[in-house]
Amino acid sequence: MRTSMSGISWRAQQGQFGEDYIRVLATAAGLTVSKCDLDVDGIDLQLTLPDDVGSVRSPRIEVQVKTVSRLRPVDGLFRYDGLNGWQFNKLAGPGFMVPRYLFLVTVPREAARYADLNHHGLLLRHIGYWTSLHGRETVPEGRASVRVKVPTAHVLTVPRLRDLVEAAR
Repeated sequence: MRTSMSGISWRAQQGQFGEDYIRVLATAAGLTVSKCDLDVDGIDLQLTLPDDVGSVRSPRIEVQVKTVSRLRPVDGLFRYDGLNGWQFNKLAGPGFMVPRYLFLVTVPREAARYADLNHHGLLLRHIGYWTSLHGRETVPEGRASVRVKVPTAHVLTVPRLRDLVEAAR
């Protein structure tokens, strides 16, 4: 197992950075973030707006956060093969009471480059994207890999994140 300078596995460190990246955006959007104690439902984080939106009180979304260091767009889409059948099915199809999304955070290959601090402020690298699998059919749970296409236009920004939560009605 490859380890980072801190001694934890580079995959764990990369995954933690992805979740922390989402936490920073959520905080800037005025959202609260909750983490499930166990990942038994394919969800990493719940994002909630602690306010009323129309007749909906405290709208929220649930997200699976994945990180990747190499991702190249083709015709305006990223092709991500990092979900297995079980993970995919926890996001795909109708019937979820709370909307679910896949958040894909691109990160540098070296953990030391995840963040940079200088007199201008803190810079987090690189960028996050989002997609909904609501309209996709489920697949056999034992499938090793399911391709997900994520539009390059679905950049995860503070306003976009807040819009996704406010739309959860």
